[in-house]
Amino acid sequence: MELKKTPLYDAHVAFGGQIVDFGGWALPVRYSSDKKEHFAVRENVGIFDVSHMGEIDVKGNGCYDYLQNLVTNDITSMTDGKVRYTTVAYENGFTVDDVLIYKYNDTHYLLVVNASNTDKDYAWFLKQAEGYDVTLENISDSIAQIALQGPNYLKVMENMQVEGELPTKYYTFVPEMKINGIKCLVSRTGYTGELGLELYCAAEDGLALYNAIMKAGEPVGLLPCGLGARDSLRFEAGMPLYGHEIDEDITPMEADLTFAVKLKKEKFNGKDVLSQPRKRTRIGLKLTDRGIARAHDKVFCNGKEVGYVTTGLPSPSLGVSIASALICTCVEEEENFEIEVRGKMLKAVKCSYFFVESHR
Repeated sequence: MELKKTPLYDAHVAFGGQIVDFGGWALPVRYSSDKKEHFAVRENVGIFDVSHMGEIDVKGNGCYDYLQNLVTNDITSMTDGKVRYTTVAYENGFTVDDVLIYKYNDTHYLLVVNASNTDKDYAWFLKQAEGYDVTLENISDSIAQIALQGPNYLKVMENMQVEGELPTKYYTFVPEMKINGIKCLVSRTGYTGELGLELYCAAEDGLALYNAIMKAGEPVGLLPCGLGARDSLRFEAGMPLYGHEIDEDITPMEADLTFAVKLKKEKFNGKDVLSQPRKRTRIGLKLTDRGIARAHDKVFCNGKEVGYVTTGLPSPSLGVSIASALICTCVEEEENFEIEVRGKMLKAVKCSYFFVESHR
């Protein structure tokens, strides 16, 4: 089956991106090296193509009631121009997806969902919309999305023609402004633990916007970054990834996303199950033995299997191997664990899964 291409595909090829199959999408895993691109974002600025993400418009007088029932978080306090992170749960408590909610106004919201889940999410959202005064539209194919991440992101923007005020507060957005004459929605959420922006524009304008940002970033040392750096950056910052820290077999509570589950709400999908004590929880681990833990490696405590690794990799920032694990709550107070890696038992100590400090 032919891989889907984002509107920025030609730029990835032009800049030497190593293209791989990422959930059916042709995306760059790296341009130079994962480590170089990782530190570009931590110390300077990098640019990512995230156009494969899904965007679903929700409109109508019933938006509030519909979304309150659909998502686990509470949108009551959201004002126009705010973004909120949430999860969406099935009635059995397991995770449909984690989602960003953008509020334009009381009758218009945008849901940004994970690329691999877009069709599944849209079908679920439509099913849940029955009985509510809302209309949903999957606009993913018409949108290009670019993420500019790193402490020097503003130096890049200073070299561009910006009409309007860029968002300055975390988890806010400006619904309409122009960047080099291109109409954009600009938000400040980030998936790297660093300062930055996301720029949404029409798909047909995506390539021109990307190339303009790259040109504006030349004096600053802007680097194009791939999936490899995105994964190490998000993981160091404690950001969950669907298919790893959360999925259809893991609840938001087990993933320790309790801040996004508001049990005081009157109702929402999965509330009854999520109100029960969790039997598993997410922890961070630093390996003290040499080796690299990978997803699905078994985790042991006091000689007993207690869980498994959800993500593991060498941390560029810390210089050690790190992992997150889903373990039985019966051992969550323990400090010392072992991970079975290719038949060898490697020692690890528990730590926060926020491995590095975020600067957003």
